[in-house]
Amino acid sequence: MKNILVTGANGQLGNEMRVLSLENKEYNYFFTDVAELDICDEKAVMAFVKENEIDVIVNCAAYTAVDKAEDNQELCAKLNSEAVGYLAKAAEENQAEFIQISTDYVFDGTNYVPYRETEPTCPNSVYGVTKLAGEKKALEYCSKAMIIRTAWLYSVFGNNFVKTMIRLGKERESLGVIFDQIGTPTYARDLASAVFAAIRKGIIPGIYHFSNEGVCSWYDFTKSIHRIAGIGNCKVSPLHTDEYPAKAPRPHYSVLDKTKIKHTYGIEIPHWEESLEQCIKELNV
Repeated sequence: MKNILVTGANGQLGNEMRVLSLENKEYNYFFTDVAELDICDEKAVMAFVKENEIDVIVNCAAYTAVDKAEDNQELCAKLNSEAVGYLAKAAEENQAEFIQISTDYVFDGTNYVPYRETEPTCPNSVYGVTKLAGEKKALEYCSKAMIIRTAWLYSVFGNNFVKTMIRLGKERESLGVIFDQIGTPTYARDLASAVFAAIRKGIIPGIYHFSNEGVCSWYDFTKSIHRIAGIGNCKVSPLHTDEYPAKAPRPHYSVLDKTKIKHTYGIEIPHWEESLEQCIKELNV
């Protein structure tokens, strides 16, 4: 029975991993967050992985507050880069496999066709820079490391765009949402399923992309959220990016090409609207 360590277990993906662990009972799990294991403490990480004979590490922990990261570069680098290095070294020392969750922010978002894993990276935010540094450490220090880049993550857990738009849709008569940033929403449960597919087959090292299928803007996404949630009294208007200033620049185009992960692990990925319906149904709004 494989021993699986899931870090950042209180976040969106970590919680979805916990949900799916109830269906994947062939493994033994260690779900940790900072209270159980501080991944910024190299000795603690090494000791935990060794003592519990961990076979697979899934790192869901990250500093994800994109705008705050611009003012908290040190903490962001510690969590998104240095800690990843510690986990990767611990995995290598114990012959474990390592799955590191990364982001579309490693690109600058100026593409017009879906990003493949082989395309040159060019982050333009502290968050993106630190996540890319983490990717490099994972691949450098662990021979059995898999990077999964994702985008626009949401779930029934934690704070996310879907929950915010439902709340605002109920509270307000009108809402402005950006229409000139294009990407694909990712239901964290679908991503968790992909992680389990990789664990089941055995990690084939390298970089992979995962999001749901299809493409939309934040504006389109909001319209679908409101339609599915039965919110009809809030007028949603499209905004340009420059009408909604943010400290860190956002990618204008975040669509990821999923061909590699689908072929390598034999997975089918649902369209984003199908998964959105599933999530909202579970939220019971």
